[in-house]
Amino acid sequence: MKHLKVGDEAPEIRALDENGNEITLEKFRGKKVILFFYPRDNTPTCTVEACNLRDNYSDLLDRGIEVIGISADSGKKHLGFISKFNLPFPLIADVDKKVIKDYGVWGSKKFMGREFEGIHRTTFVIDENGLVQAILEKVKAKDHASQILEGIVAT
Repeated sequence: MKHLKVGDEAPEIRALDENGNEITLEKFRGKKVILFFYPRDNTPTCTVEACNLRDNYSDLLDRGIEVIGISADSGKKHLGFISKFNLPFPLIADVDKKVIKDYGVWGSKKFMGREFEGIHRTTFVIDENGLVQAILEKVKAKDHASQILEGIVAT
C-alpha cells in the first residue's frame, strides 16, 4: 500500500463523479480540497460522515474548502446516496479503484474477526498548490468537519 505523507504532491485525479462529469485536482488549483475516502454508500458510519460534512458544507465553502467524496461504488449508487441524504458535494465513482490505490487507502482490514480487502476511511486535505496538507486516518464520522478544520489549523 502506497503511503502519502504531509508535504507530498497529491496524486492527480482523473475520475468521473455521480453524473459522469470528470473531476480533476487541476480544476481546483487555488482552493483547498478535502478528499474523503469512505467504504460504501448507505452504510451507517459512511452515512453519518457524509451527513456531518453536508451539515457543515457552507462553513467549509466559506473557508475556501471544496469537498469531494470517493468510494468504489457506482455512479448510480452515488446518485441514490446523494438524493436520499441531500448531499451537496460530488462523489467520485472509483469502481476500478485507481484513485483509491493512488492515495494508498486500499488494503487489508479486519471487521468482526474477518479479514478482507477494502477502503480505509481516510481524509486528505490538499492545499491550494496541490500538496498534501493533512491526512486524517482516525476519522470521527460524527464530528468530521470539525476534525478537518482542526487539521488545517494545526498545519
